[in-house]
Amino acid sequence: MKYEQINNSLFIENRKNLANLLKANALAIFQSNDEFPRSGDQNFPFKQNPDLFYLSGIVEEQSILLLFPDCPNPLYREVLFLRQTNDLIKVWEGHKYTKDQARSVSGIENIYWLEDFDNILHSIIHYADHVYLNTNENDRYAHTVTYRDIRFIEQLRTKYPLHHYERVAPLMRELRAIKSDVEIALTQKACDITGGAFLRVLKFVKPGVMEYEVEAEIIHEFISKRATGHGYSPIIAAGNNANILHYTDNNQECKDGELILMDFGAEYGNYNADLTRTIPVNGRFTKRQKEVYNAVLTVMDESKKLMVAGAIWNTYHEQVGEIMTEQLIKLGLISVTDVKNQNPKYPAYKKYFMHGNTHHLGIDVHDFAGRYTPFAVGNILTCEPGIYIPEEGLGVRLENDILITKEGNMDLMAKIPIIAEEIEDIMNA
Repeated sequence: MKYEQINNSLFIENRKNLANLLKANALAIFQSNDEFPRSGDQNFPFKQNPDLFYLSGIVEEQSILLLFPDCPNPLYREVLFLRQTNDLIKVWEGHKYTKDQARSVSGIENIYWLEDFDNILHSIIHYADHVYLNTNENDRYAHTVTYRDIRFIEQLRTKYPLHHYERVAPLMRELRAIKSDVEIALTQKACDITGGAFLRVLKFVKPGVMEYEVEAEIIHEFISKRATGHGYSPIIAAGNNANILHYTDNNQECKDGELILMDFGAEYGNYNADLTRTIPVNGRFTKRQKEVYNAVLTVMDESKKLMVAGAIWNTYHEQVGEIMTEQLIKLGLISVTDVKNQNPKYPAYKKYFMHGNTHHLGIDVHDFAGRYTPFAVGNILTCEPGIYIPEEGLGVRLENDILITKEGNMDLMAKIPIIAEEIEDIMNA
């Protein structure tokens, strides 16, 4: 890992919080993510199962976490199983956790090699009344590929058909949505690194640079500041490319007179930032560009005020839609008549602002949380309004990361330049 080791008190506390939600005499098992082949002899870079990381801090493949708080044998109340290294692995793959290192990272005392898992599980599972198993229940996930958790569930049901199996995902959804002070600090670090990359880009962009050159400046800043890398595939979209919401080709020239929309975020300590800024390639907004930009900024400023504990997801987005509608009328993009005659299921503003204004942020960029659960103190959410005008060849989106607090909220990206004139001043300094 590139990041500094996280204090294991985070993972100890997370396990304690989960144990308090389990039914009496329950066993919970968490699997690492799969390793996915990229080509004949290469895998894609490994990314740990976020729930296993949340509970252990372990980022190694083929790891298994077993939690049995009421186990009659104290040795097996918390057990971490790791892949044992050998001379061949050392030469070809490099470092793997030793047992002592895994104890230091996770705060788990009882570490075993993976080959011991079946025997240990078999020796205790009959004493559990409930077995909690994990699957990916993120609303944004479409299940098309069988993965490690699913295969393990099938194996367990075959071997132990009469046990009472439970879903652990609803408990993880409840826990992961509320960020601890350590998680907030890690997210702030990711935001700060991302802000540094944006400042670097402001001093680099000029007519004639390629989108991929901008992307290269960003990853240089990320890696040099100990981030793992991009939290998600970056969007570097000049001109009309900004109207492709998930544009990631990043292979076109940034031309004089265009805007460039950049959506990127660093991953630090497995926690993510998510930033969007839109800047003029030549360092100066045209009058029309600035009108659209300031309209988006107004929507952001007003919609941030609505991000408070107790706010309801759907109601919040309806309110944001009303704010956006006012701005689009002022820009001449829609009319009062359009609004009066609009289809309530597809309001007039959706023609120019077709995505949601927020999502939860954490170990996953679109973090695991309840879509129908009111905003709560400790949530970190994005605020990301945009206006997209293909007929004018421009799109503007702005995005900051917001922490819900007892007093209201806190913008974790408040120090990153966003005012149009400030961006122009930096680009022309």
